[in-house]
Amino acid sequence: MKILCKAMGIQRSSFYAWKKHLSHPSEREKNLASNVRLFQEYHLKYPSHGYRWLNAKIRLDKNIVLSDPYAHKCCKIAGIKSKSKHYRYKKAGDPARIFPNLLLSEMQIDGPMQCIVSDMTAFYVKGTYYELTLYMDLWNDEIVSHSLSAKRGDRMTYISGLKDLIAWKEQHPEHQMILHTDQGSVYASKAYNDLLPMYGITRSMSRAGTPTDNAAMESVNGWIKAEMFMDLHVTGEKSVAEEVDNYIHFFNEYRPAYTLGYLTPKQYRERHISNC
Repeated sequence: MKILCKAMGIQRSSFYAWKKHLSHPSEREKNLASNVRLFQEYHLKYPSHGYRWLNAKIRLDKNIVLSDPYAHKCCKIAGIKSKSKHYRYKKAGDPARIFPNLLLSEMQIDGPMQCIVSDMTAFYVKGTYYELTLYMDLWNDEIVSHSLSAKRGDRMTYISGLKDLIAWKEQHPEHQMILHTDQGSVYASKAYNDLLPMYGITRSMSRAGTPTDNAAMESVNGWIKAEMFMDLHVTGEKSVAEEVDNYIHFFNEYRPAYTLGYLTPKQYRERHISNC
């Protein structure tokens, strides 16, 4: 050991001090190692997310409060990075539109069900093509209605989801509601839009070729496919419709959201009700 320390240019006392430190780590170092293992455990369950979301999920599940810089340190030590890829849309499209884009008017959304956004996303499970239409409350990012079909271009997925909104609106006729979508063929169809005025639902549309006009819904579409397959492991072993329902339940009640201060949509809604 004397020869090795001399060759490395260090004191023998320094080597033995380092060796003793490894055998008797401080409480701070023990806590760091424990938290690193905790983040590794959650990363294995939710590989599509980064350190901020993992930190929020740990806080929600375990009631362990850690700062974001500390969470970043733990993930950096463990080599944890989000495995999901998300796309950024930069170029605005043609300003022409079928209905006015009310989201561009800087409308104030201060309560539930004031503005609903919708879009369709598609995916494959065991070689079978599925289309999932979502309706989301822009106020708290809660998915209030959804419809799934294994038929390509099935217009009924849009109509089925819309019927749930209409049923809610019938129970609250005094409530003002805006429905915002892109200019897809079904969303722009006469059959779809003829249903809305009868229930006092105001129509809004994104500009053509401008997905950033419905950025919240586009973002959720990206997360949903990443989380369904990378985190919740949708495989088609069970009914895909059942697995999608389970994911929507997770999304609304157990998934912390950055835009809500890392509360879940359900927690955000319940806090609003308790403060009213």
